[in-house]
Formats: sequence, structure tokens, C-alpha cells
Amino acid sequence: MKQKIVIRVHMTCDKCRSKAMALVAATVGVDSVALAGDGKDQVVVVGEGIDSVRITTALRKKVGHAQLLQVGEVKKEEEKKPAAAASVVEYTYPWHYYQYPAAAYGYQQYNSCWM
Repeated sequence: MKQKIVIRVHMTCDKCRSKAMALVAATVGVDSVALAGDGKDQVVVVGEGIDSVRITTALRKKVGHAQLLQVGEVKKEEEKKPAAAASVVEYTYPWHYYQYPAAAYGYQQYNSCWM
């Protein structure tokens, strides 16, 4: 039986949100993790055989104050809604390559004459 667990976590920045989502996603039995609420302060976890108290305790230790709001069964209609409502946060890294001029690494040759 799949469960849907909603936990309110005190998260002030994007780093806290990604840390909380990574912590919950690493738990055994979790199928999907999403952020919900007006301030993106609720973590919605869907999975099978998940211990809600253990997840809440881990979030309290690693992220901040956490409050268990709802534990319930997932209906087939609700399975599609969290996937569509979940916002995907994509972090891109700027990879800029600077090519140095070839003359900077070239060797100068001197003509010398030995007798």
C-alpha cells in the first residue's frame, strides 16, 4: 500500500530545500518527493513502507524544525497530480573556457653559431 506523507519543514533558502529533498529521497521505499505549500515549506513524500516518524526525526536533525502534518493512503487519481504539480529545480553550472593564445606558450628560438 502506497502512502502519502506531508511534512512541514522550516526551510529558509534553496540550499535547505535541496538538502531536505535529498535526505528524504535517500530513504528506502520512497518513490517521489515534491515541495508543496505557498512558501515551498512542505515536503510531500510518496512511497511504500515508509516510516513517517523516522523521516520527520531525520529532517529535524539535519534541516530544522519539522512537523508531521498528514499520513494517508495514495489514491490512483492523486498519483498523477504530484508529478504534474512538482516543480523541478535545475541547477546549471557556467562552464566557460578561455583559450589562451598560442604565442603565450611558444618557445623562442635563437640562432647561435658555435665555432
